[in-house]
Amino acid sequence: MAYPEGLLGEDEHVIVHKHPHWKMLVLPVLILFVVVGGGSYLAALAAATGWRMIAWVGLAVVGAVLIIWFTLAPLVRWRTTHFVVTTHRLMVREGVFTRSGIDIPMSRINSVRFRHGLLDRLVGCGTLIVESASDEPLEFDDIPNVEQVHTLLYREVNDDPRDDWDWEER
Repeated sequence: MAYPEGLLGEDEHVIVHKHPHWKMLVLPVLILFVVVGGGSYLAALAAATGWRMIAWVGLAVVGAVLIIWFTLAPLVRWRTTHFVVTTHRLMVREGVFTRSGIDIPMSRINSVRFRHGLLDRLVGCGTLIVESASDEPLEFDDIPNVEQVHTLLYREVNDDPRDDWDWEER
């Protein structure tokens, strides 16, 4: 899904558009399996009782609340979080009901670093650290292909139009 072009400037183009890495959804999916499995087991135990309908309704309500809170909410949060690098700025947008965002102009970015441990390297993500004119560096966690994003962002920050080689003129 491309970032909405209507939110960009006239001569601004999207270079990178990412959602957080899928690893942040592993725990919510495991919780889904535990809730469904545990609820099914408890429903089977309640089937032999005289109050099984009340137990099934109670299990369904508790299960639905747990699935909505611990699985659907993180999934929607993941889907509505955007990390976007354009030709003019770095943008991060997150939130479902209350949206928040940060825009950093390329001219204000001083340095770009990344960090990823063994698990992050195995699944292909990491933390991008951007130092700008603000007091402390901004860290963006769970960026997929963080090394490639780091390289692209570094190139955009240090891109000097005078350095471009125009093959047609030469």
